[in-house]
Amino acid sequence: MRGNFQIIILIVFVVAAVFGILVFSGAMPIGEKSETGASGTVVLWGTVQAQAIGGALEEFNLTNKDFSVQYVEKSSKTFDRDLLEALASGQGPDMFFLPDNLVFGYKNKIIPIPYESFPVASFKKNFIGAGEVFLTSKGILALPIAVDPLVMYYNRSILDANGIIYPPVYWDELANLVSVLTKKDENNKIIKSAVALGQFSNITHAKDIISTLFMQSGNPIVTEKDGAFISALNTYAGKYKLGSILKFYTDFADPLQGVYSWNRSFPSSSNAFSSENLVFYFGYASELRSLINKNPNQDFLVAPIPQIRNETLKLTSAQVTGIAVSALSKNLNTAFYAANLMATRDFASKFATSLGVVPARRDLLARTPPDAYSSVFFTSALYGRSWLDPSSKDTDDIFRSTVEKVLSSALTPDEAVRDADAKLWLLLSN
Repeated sequence: MRGNFQIIILIVFVVAAVFGILVFSGAMPIGEKSETGASGTVVLWGTVQAQAIGGALEEFNLTNKDFSVQYVEKSSKTFDRDLLEALASGQGPDMFFLPDNLVFGYKNKIIPIPYESFPVASFKKNFIGAGEVFLTSKGILALPIAVDPLVMYYNRSILDANGIIYPPVYWDELANLVSVLTKKDENNKIIKSAVALGQFSNITHAKDIISTLFMQSGNPIVTEKDGAFISALNTYAGKYKLGSILKFYTDFADPLQGVYSWNRSFPSSSNAFSSENLVFYFGYASELRSLINKNPNQDFLVAPIPQIRNETLKLTSAQVTGIAVSALSKNLNTAFYAANLMATRDFASKFATSLGVVPARRDLLARTPPDAYSSVFFTSALYGRSWLDPSSKDTDDIFRSTVEKVLSSALTPDEAVRDADAKLWLLLSN
């Protein structure tokens, strides 16, 4: 039985490869529906609200007369379990929206697009760098459709009141502003913070902020070697060891340091920002609407994430969503054809707009909406990067433990990085 299944998968892969070659080489021109072999209905799963993309999907189906895409909305809390169970029973979808943090777990359940069909150079020419999380030695696991970059929201009124004209561009500039912007009462208790760094549990996106710092130093966190994914946390890749980067982060929660500005007594950083007790908040582009709704009267703007001074490359974390084709799709040609159209045509733009994020296609970034925030979102998306997270929950625990062991002096920063590296190695090998 197992041998038959492997044979079927091999046949499916060959068909996919041939189809991909025809599509991406131009031999099967997109738009000439009579030659694509695309027909019938394919099912697409995702956690995006059906109402949000309903209009774009309806227009997509009206444009493509020979086939249709049926979208099934799933709960984000149970999506992973529901999809695994459906695929195991042979009743899963033909395609699914694949967030970057689920790539590792689904790499063997996806039909990859071979590089003979879609060369790496063509992929990089068409999609932004964050989408490269879908590139593996076996091929392209998903076509990027949207990216959500990590940015720095800041309270403009507080900066104005303190005579600060522009938000910081570099991390050392941010550190220098802590003593000016952090306010304490007569008991030396922090009542208003400049920035939420140093802790983990009450800092929204703490793992992503730390990951940004690590990647800015030149460390990819996870890398592929000889077809296997391994931890790179203990790899010295740039000017800075990760231990020094980790110490920079935890110093903001150390009362003995001059940059002390955050502790466990604060609410979550997102709530502290909306209550105007936090000047700088590191959040995603997709959070803009919720931040406005939390405090419509707050005067805030957005700036790029600070960078390490004297580094030649810019980088910020980004969450990427792609469209993947299931290895068990019963209508493979149509699934591939539909996925390609959705990722490379107008649907991608409408999809990103409906979610308040940025299209993953480079040519779509040339049309920046004329509001006060999108220019930063679009620019940040260009140098956004992601990494292959084997398990969000487990890596959260690893990063949390790393921070807390440094703060409690149980481990030095260098020891904490080595400990995290060992745990990540084990997680990736399971």
